[in-house]
Amino acid sequence: MILIGLKLSVVLLLGFTRHHVEGVCSVEHCTNPTNCVLSKDQRSCKCTTGYYSDLCDKNAHIRVMCSRDYIAIRAIEDFFMYHNVPLESLHLPNKSCRAQREVIDGVSYYMSRISKDQYLTCGGKPLEKNLTHISYSLSLLSDPQVVGNIIREPVIKLEYTCVSPYIRRVSLPFPVVPFSTETVMRVDDLDATIKMMLYTDHSYTKAYSSAPTIELRDKVYVEVTVTEPADFFLLQINECWATQSPQANATEGLVHALLLNGCANDQTVSFLNVSAGQSGRNGGSSTIRYSFDMFRFTAEPHELYLHCTVQLCEPDDHKSCTPNCNSISKREAVRADPTQGVLSYGPIRIEMPDSPQSSILTSVLLPVAAVWTVGFFLIILITVAKARSRRLAQMAKH
Repeated sequence: MILIGLKLSVVLLLGFTRHHVEGVCSVEHCTNPTNCVLSKDQRSCKCTTGYYSDLCDKNAHIRVMCSRDYIAIRAIEDFFMYHNVPLESLHLPNKSCRAQREVIDGVSYYMSRISKDQYLTCGGKPLEKNLTHISYSLSLLSDPQVVGNIIREPVIKLEYTCVSPYIRRVSLPFPVVPFSTETVMRVDDLDATIKMMLYTDHSYTKAYSSAPTIELRDKVYVEVTVTEPADFFLLQINECWATQSPQANATEGLVHALLLNGCANDQTVSFLNVSAGQSGRNGGSSTIRYSFDMFRFTAEPHELYLHCTVQLCEPDDHKSCTPNCNSISKREAVRADPTQGVLSYGPIRIEMPDSPQSSILTSVLLPVAAVWTVGFFLIILITVAKARSRRLAQMAKH
């Protein structure tokens, strides 16, 4: 077999591995299309995913391992021996990062394993990032085998990439500016935008753009959502409470808990299904909607601020992200826990009915004022009349 070159690309994405192997083998031996593929000119063939040898019938058992703490690649020892590549010639782009031999279940492998802290030191490519993933790309190389002044054996290059999604539970330590209620938070190179809004009705089509004024017992429609990355994280609201102060952890003033441990603590609270507008749940998607009946505190001021602690969950972590509201041990709302993110919204003003005192004052004071006015004019008339009578009497004497 004449082998011109070999290049292996391995990508691990969300648990799935894809290999692409390029190598030229003898056309007469390329008889199994699952192991090798003929070129368009029918003059050469390539070994398919992870296979090698003249017949492309041997499996290299190439495996990429992507962990939270390390990145590794391994292939069966025979694969390298077939290409006359000794262990001491294998390294990452930085030659100080060498491969090792490891025996697993009686089978010998050549392996490169580094921690993510060593990624850049060992010659990893610049990290590629977007809103949802971060990519680590490395190459396992072999040194040229020099004989005299010629090189006959190919240089092996195994390129592999770990694409790591942000699938860890994160906290959101930020406040949200009232009414804009949107902020961008950076967590381990991830930009996540979270928004909390109040809407005018159950359709959730028109949000308040300024401080809302709501009548007592009217529904308050709340939406908390992860806008970027959209539809990736699961969102859970842990606690929601109302205060008379804009500070979430304020100790002065009155406090009323709406949600505790992700479950309703107020009998008027209900979660709404985002798509159907029916009964929904907490922690089932990246958007949560719930409503409660408007209330006011017994003491002034007659306005309140709404606060919620939230956390993000893994996309497939429905079970642990959905609170069990059938068997919970209630506790005080966690308003000052630094490990949780707090969204704050307000003020929400209460529309108070006109005071009946105004009508009483109108019905009482106006007649009194009229009586006093009439009396004043009568006194003036009597005084004028008396003065005129005296003047007439004096004129008659003369």
